[in-house]
Amino acid sequence: MFNWEEFEHLHVVRKLKEILSQWWNVEVFFADDRGFIRNMEKGEEKAFSNPVCNLVVNTALGYENFSEFCTNTTQKIRNSGADSLVDMWGIGLMASVFPIYLADEFMGTVIAVGYFEDKDFEKQKKHLQKSLKEMGLPAQDVDEAANSIKSVNKSEENYFNELVGLIAEEIITLHNEISIREERISELNKELGIRYKYDAMIGKSKPMQELYTLLDKIKESESTVMVQGENGTGKELIARAIHYNSPRKDRVFVTQNCSAFNDNLLDSELFGHVKGSFTGATRDKKGLFEVANGGTFFLDEIGDMSQAMQVKILRVLQEGTFIPVGATEHRKVDVRVIAATNKDLKDMVERGEFREDLYYRINVINIYVPALRERKEDIPLLMDHFLDKTAKEKNAKKKTVAKRAMEKLLDYNWPGNVRELENEIERLNVLSGSESKVTADMLSIRIKQFGEKGKIQGVRVQGKLKDSLEELEREMIKEGLRRSNWNKSKLAKELGISRAGLIMKVEKYGLDKRKMTKK
Repeated sequence: MFNWEEFEHLHVVRKLKEILSQWWNVEVFFADDRGFIRNMEKGEEKAFSNPVCNLVVNTALGYENFSEFCTNTTQKIRNSGADSLVDMWGIGLMASVFPIYLADEFMGTVIAVGYFEDKDFEKQKKHLQKSLKEMGLPAQDVDEAANSIKSVNKSEENYFNELVGLIAEEIITLHNEISIREERISELNKELGIRYKYDAMIGKSKPMQELYTLLDKIKESESTVMVQGENGTGKELIARAIHYNSPRKDRVFVTQNCSAFNDNLLDSELFGHVKGSFTGATRDKKGLFEVANGGTFFLDEIGDMSQAMQVKILRVLQEGTFIPVGATEHRKVDVRVIAATNKDLKDMVERGEFREDLYYRINVINIYVPALRERKEDIPLLMDHFLDKTAKEKNAKKKTVAKRAMEKLLDYNWPGNVRELENEIERLNVLSGSESKVTADMLSIRIKQFGEKGKIQGVRVQGKLKDSLEELEREMIKEGLRRSNWNKSKLAKELGISRAGLIMKVEKYGLDKRKMTKK
């Protein structure tokens, strides 16, 4: 089912409408398959950039006439299957009408109205003035409105029609993307035997299913594990899942962030100290390795550890022994170590910043935690979990999320991953107050503006029209490449051009992946 309100907010559509308005003072309307005007109700007053539309469409008689015009024009387009250039209900203004087809099914039209043809400008203007005055509109307002109307020159016709046609294409593209996304989520929900949860982790996406399978394989193992992933992806959750599904589940689970202390303090935290070993050491203190004896020790951000500390960690892993600060005798422990980092340790080894022997010792089993942008199918599941959690904590009714808000949340790239999503949901719960539904206007500015910043910053409205179209085309391809992770076949299909044609445009605009990723 088409959601016309969603299409009105589509960023590229808004930009295309802006170009049409800036260049030709043209207004764009949508009509469904019956020819009914969408996103505007009878009696609803709207501010249009085209003064004639302001005068006519905002009056009762004018709205009735325009509605009839849209219905008749849409039916003609539906029957003929061709684009059309028509006179706006006989008042002398022209309209360009483009059909919207989805899998050969007629869905409606895009109607761009409010301009003159490239012929006898003065004659058309007089006819328009006469028609509007006969409708009982004020003469002064009519004259001012008529003087603002522009004509589409012969040299501009192709560009004009291409812009209007692009609006129809973008609507179809967005509808297809939403449908595919909803179908994918539906398929995942229907698949039997596939888990959406593993301990405190939530997700049904392919990356998460692969992660669950790997965790199942290693749960009986005693090997050291390296967990790698961006901040906020849930590396500690994975470490806990490993521990509580292992033979050590009844023993202690200890965690320490290696970036939280300097070397001296970290040495004391990890290995302990004896009384009098340094100023302030008034008693013996057990280190966390000793506390974790028989259990699991999670060393987070191990990539931030100095090489001197790396040597001590290596000794514990290889020999199971350590020396507390100020002590002279070794102490023995039986600890399973799980290390985590958001850094590229292999690259650090090559640069001499991380010991190679320690790298291979902690990297016996490597677990990669996917970023949230790599498993966006899980966002609805995670949101549902966080909304449910908040509702139970506050003993309140669980809130729902409006479709527009959901689309914005799915489009955002989540640099802070699951932690950022959880914080955003908590914020939305607070701001929505007594409202039962979370709407798009409640979202954080960075999320609301992500599409605008990520897709098209602005469009040239002066100079040559060809340059403006090329600028728009470049930005659409640039954003599309990033969104599709440089999958040219997928993007070419989305844009409705051949893969070879897309490759030529990528080369033309200098959008090669290597150049782009350096920016």
